[in-house]
Amino acid sequence: MDKVPMTAAGEKTLRIEVDRLKQIERPRIIKEIATARAQGDLRENAEYQYAKEEQGFIEGRIADIEGKLNHAHVIDVTLIECTGRVIFGTTVHLLNLDTDEKIVYQIVGDDEADLKISKISVYSPIARALVGKQVGDVALVQAPSGTIEYEICLVEHL
Repeated sequence: MDKVPMTAAGEKTLRIEVDRLKQIERPRIIKEIATARAQGDLRENAEYQYAKEEQGFIEGRIADIEGKLNHAHVIDVTLIECTGRVIFGTTVHLLNLDTDEKIVYQIVGDDEADLKISKISVYSPIARALVGKQVGDVALVQAPSGTIEYEICLVEHL
């Protein structure tokens, strides 16, 4: 499987989550299963069934995160010299030339993308239009409503 780009912050977030699942959630659910098992007949024991389902979810999430981390190509943009060019991990300040609206996006990996906090996937149409361009360039983004022109005002390595 190919390596998937991920920011250093994204990797840290996943490592914190997998540590929490392994060190806190896994032992907690094991205790709940033991307590439910001690109550007797497991076929009609709702607490036992719920705990086993939760255990499956926790183990599945751990496996999912570990798989992502194993295939991650971690890029720490703060270690890369800032040239004003848009690359993976940079924070880009844009000006919509049609509406004069200013927006800021950080270009991140698929698993880190969250539009609510202005993080867009490197594979999104807007990121594809921006990557490789530099401050002062105009990027044309194909949107369902038509072509949108963005001027790149600032590129930061945060």
